[in-house]
Amino acid sequence: MFVWSKLSSEKWSDAWEERFAGNTALNLVITTVPGRTTIRVEAYAEKRKEVLAVQKMFGGSVREIKNRNWAALSAGAMPPIQVRGKLVICSARTAAELKKAQSEHAGKEVIGIPADMAFGTGHHATTATVLRMLVDAAAPLQGRPWKMADLGCGSGILAIAAAKLRATKIWGCDFDPKAVEVSVDNAKRNGTPDIKFTETDILKWKAREQYDIVIANIFYDILEAGFPQIVRAVKPGGTLMVSGILKTQATPCLAVATALGIRWERIVTRGKWVSATGILPA
Repeated sequence: MFVWSKLSSEKWSDAWEERFAGNTALNLVITTVPGRTTIRVEAYAEKRKEVLAVQKMFGGSVREIKNRNWAALSAGAMPPIQVRGKLVICSARTAAELKKAQSEHAGKEVIGIPADMAFGTGHHATTATVLRMLVDAAAPLQGRPWKMADLGCGSGILAIAAAKLRATKIWGCDFDPKAVEVSVDNAKRNGTPDIKFTETDILKWKAREQYDIVIANIFYDILEAGFPQIVRAVKPGGTLMVSGILKTQATPCLAVATALGIRWERIVTRGKWVSATGILPA
């Protein structure tokens, strides 16, 4: 495993995200510290040539790290996120830290997601928006069995959130085996070990089951190509949520799903990012 890193001004955070959007060979991590105007930008890759190419374009430094540190590297403690008064997302890693967080947020479901390299601590605009959409969509499903699929699970945060919201069957997948590994670890950490995570390429995947809620927080080009199978996985009357789409990409991307029958009910723009939730009519 290799990492490229560089310090940058906080105002360029969105620009860095946009520069790396769509590059599946790199895992981008942006570390911010409250009260500071400087951020640390890091890109992780399996091959040295990938990070050397980034260094050639933007400067910065490159170093090799051990694979075993994938789930141990942390961008540092992040402030907790509260979601609709139901969930609290924090950076707790140990059982003791989780217990402390639970005592501080009594009456809410606490999810500990260390700020590791796998995308999805809940602090990014796309993940934060989808978490809120998920809480809203899960509310009318309470009291009966319901199923959820998390396509592009990253850290497993959305699948774990579904479990805390009482989903009875959950499947998550990612193209990156390291993300699957981290998701499994996070599920165990949060007392939701029954979630099934698999290494799956959405572009080669065939939907053989339908879900009440399907979430795809992945790049727009993968969404566009994968929509036929993604929509097929949505139960009639079920909900589809998508995110990870830049504003400039949103209209043509969402139109692909519209042509397949999805009726978009809510489109949210946060900064440069668009998230949307829609229904597949029964």
